[in-house]
Amino acid sequence: MRRSLASAARQLAGTRGFCSKPEKIVASVLFERLPVVLPKIDPVVYAFQEFSFRWRQQYRRRYPDEFLDMSKSKGKGDYQIEYVPAPRITEADKTNDKKSLQRALDRRLYLLLYGNSYGAPSGKPVWHFPEKVYESEETLRKCAESALNSVIGDLSDTYFVGNAPMGHMVMQPTGNVSEPYKQFFFKSQVIATNKFNIGKCKDFIWVTKDELLEYFPEQAEFLSKMIIS
Repeated sequence: MRRSLASAARQLAGTRGFCSKPEKIVASVLFERLPVVLPKIDPVVYAFQEFSFRWRQQYRRRYPDEFLDMSKSKGKGDYQIEYVPAPRITEADKTNDKKSLQRALDRRLYLLLYGNSYGAPSGKPVWHFPEKVYESEETLRKCAESALNSVIGDLSDTYFVGNAPMGHMVMQPTGNVSEPYKQFFFKSQVIATNKFNIGKCKDFIWVTKDELLEYFPEQAEFLSKMIIS
């Protein structure tokens, strides 16, 4: 009889054999907001657009001013680009508001939660990624989706990058965990929103890669290699 997908996933994720007790597996989510691309007009591109428009204006069909109501238009039809670039430094940057996604627009941001975590000392809240102990889900990715869904309540504004984990660590026993366990990381990205109703934690922050590494000094080398930017 074929093994179920769940048991197969557990076996591939690190069991010590068919007859041995499987290791605990934790699926964690690296939930990131990509850099925000702000509109920008290159001076050379602007000059070309200006020249191209004025050249085409020479050959366009002329209409009576009364028809176009040109008297209300600025400059009697002269072409002008009124471009005001969005500010790169936001109010969240000025106030160092790490709960806002409207900060560090030129960097990737990652979600960290403050609360109970698997492997942490009993009753002691710590900073951690959205996570869930693998139980009976069909795949590890389904487990990761469940972990993120339990925090933000809806996955409609997220995109999971691939079905396979981006990396894993073997975690040594700490706190109320008596045996080593494996922590698998899945990447998910923010899509078309700048705010989430984050719950099931005491606190949360959105941090850059450099800031994130400060919260995990023991795993900093691994995380630095796993998070490429």
